[in-house]
Amino acid sequence: METILSVFVPIHREGHKFVGVFAVITFLLFLTGIDFLVFVGVVLTAWCAYFFRDPERVTPNREGLVIAPADGVVQSVKDSVPPVELDMGSETCTRVTIFMNVFDVHVNRVPVDGKIVRQAYTPGKYLNASLEKACEDNERHAIIMETTSGNNIAFVQIAGLVARRILCWAEDGNEMKAGERFGLIRFGSRVDVYLPKGVNSLVAVGQRAIAGETVIANEKGREKQRDGEIR
Repeated sequence: METILSVFVPIHREGHKFVGVFAVITFLLFLTGIDFLVFVGVVLTAWCAYFFRDPERVTPNREGLVIAPADGVVQSVKDSVPPVELDMGSETCTRVTIFMNVFDVHVNRVPVDGKIVRQAYTPGKYLNASLEKACEDNERHAIIMETTSGNNIAFVQIAGLVARRILCWAEDGNEMKAGERFGLIRFGSRVDVYLPKGVNSLVAVGQRAIAGETVIANEKGREKQRDGEIR
């Protein structure tokens, strides 16, 4: 029973209207009497509900930990200059990119305990979010937080090829805890995290991250950047 109930997680309120639209279309297809169309409608409605699922997560509770802000695959870990709109200077820092496909949970979560000090929305293109240039060319919403350790960390929601809407309900000055929900992207996208200078990534390229749970870095740690291999 517990396994069955784990499948039926809450649907985020942003998804209610979309699920409703798909359900109405499915009902209209049912009236046509064409079984194949009804089947397609049911599958799409189920997918829409699955896409907007919003499961609870257990977030590690320790000062200094940086937690994954998104579900998905760690696509890259590399030195990069933070987005120009955040005015964080031209020095590089470690950027962790997490790519979300259309089957991942798309509710985004704050990666650290701290205070939101600045946000910047930048309109742009809708290139495939897996491309390197997407971080500069695509529509995005960038946030800087001052962590409880006194560092600044930036994270950026980036729209993708299918995504056409970035939602962020966090506000400047908000005190937030790691794992708290702050936004959502529809319908396939990525989130970049720019770690504080000198902080290394604890995840490897190809690793699957879980928003609100996977530790991607430790501000207080001195461990070298991790590598991984498929086994």
